[in-house]
Amino acid sequence: MRRRLGRECLYVPSCRLGLYVALRHWCRPGGRILMSPVNDDVIFFVVLAAGLRPVQAPLRADDGTIDTDAVPESLWRGLSAVLTTNLYGNPDPAPELRARCDASGIPLLEDAAHAIGTVLAGRPVGGFGDAAVFSLSKHTGAGTGGFLALADPALRKEMAQARDALLAPGRLPAELAYGLRPYAEAGLRGLRLTGAARAALRLLGLEERTEIRMALRPDELARALRRSPSLDAFDSWARVDMHSYRLVPGPLRLRRAERLLGRLDERLAAHLAGTQRLLDTEWAAPRPGPAQPLFRVPLLVEDRAAATAALARHRITVGYLYDPPLDRYAGDRFTDPSPAPAGASWFARHALPVDPLRAEQAAAVLDRAGTRPARQPRTAPTRAPARVPPHVLGHAAPSLAAPRPPRRGDAGA
Repeated sequence: MRRRLGRECLYVPSCRLGLYVALRHWCRPGGRILMSPVNDDVIFFVVLAAGLRPVQAPLRADDGTIDTDAVPESLWRGLSAVLTTNLYGNPDPAPELRARCDASGIPLLEDAAHAIGTVLAGRPVGGFGDAAVFSLSKHTGAGTGGFLALADPALRKEMAQARDALLAPGRLPAELAYGLRPYAEAGLRGLRLTGAARAALRLLGLEERTEIRMALRPDELARALRRSPSLDAFDSWARVDMHSYRLVPGPLRLRRAERLLGRLDERLAAHLAGTQRLLDTEWAAPRPGPAQPLFRVPLLVEDRAAATAALARHRITVGYLYDPPLDRYAGDRFTDPSPAPAGASWFARHALPVDPLRAEQAAAVLDRAGTRPARQPRTAPTRAPARVPPHVLGHAAPSLAAPRPPRRGDAGA
């Protein structure tokens, strides 16, 4: 990762823990941080755990990236930091955000969980901010681990100490469960028992999400806020979907992460080929510049529920949905709403994030189902593409191997 980014990198058990470490270092409690409202709610709770007030940014309706032109000047003046999302790998306008942060004297932090292979203005995403966090649960499919990348290499020791202070001792049962999980999941898919397994979890009360968003539990959340900054106070929200997010990694986790990271360029080439295939469909929003190896390709469809059901019948799972936007989900009790929410609401409702490794099959299923593309309303705030220079929108990473056809089968995230 040092070679890939040209920055000092620190291994962390999860992207969310790395983000908490960064927020605690760069942001004083009580500060306000601009972030995307179309984002995983876990990240929202990590921001709250760090003692910060989330401020929801306006988004472009075509790709879900932060629309800097729609952020009022008065809002910029009250911020303590900016946090990018790079949703599905589509890069937020980091050069513009970097300039705004420099002018305001505040840090830029990059969430690059979905964007380990994305390049913007000739630089990898994660190379613009004071710090960036990466996930190995996404493109590599390791299901554990991540990196905290630092602009200032002198901070590595201090950040490692902050990380270590938050770690919980590793547990043998958790390590064994991690080792067995891929085989168990493959067996369930092979026997077509995935649905039955999920039903059993719901019956036993072990499923943490019954909807796209986890339960907010506002009264408990208000009590937790009185203890912030504190990761312990927010643990029941921060651990959802990954209870090992702060465990000391065992040798099995580290070996698997190292092995899969060693095949990253091969995986990125497959994602790039699948992305190119999906961007050629009628459901993809036109975008200038070369394709990126996206983690998921957000197709824009009129009836997402019907499209999701059609894909599910062919065992193609649609995940990583973030609807409703965080300001509608949490309300102004816990976040400042976006000054221009229409773009985020429209994108969150119509985005169908498709795994590019299933591109050919997914495109065929959607075509047979008669899926209609969504048309953006005139009121959705988007910038004209001509206002953004093509070089700012990114280039394919030069280290990638030549694109090859996408693999069949689930990517596993």
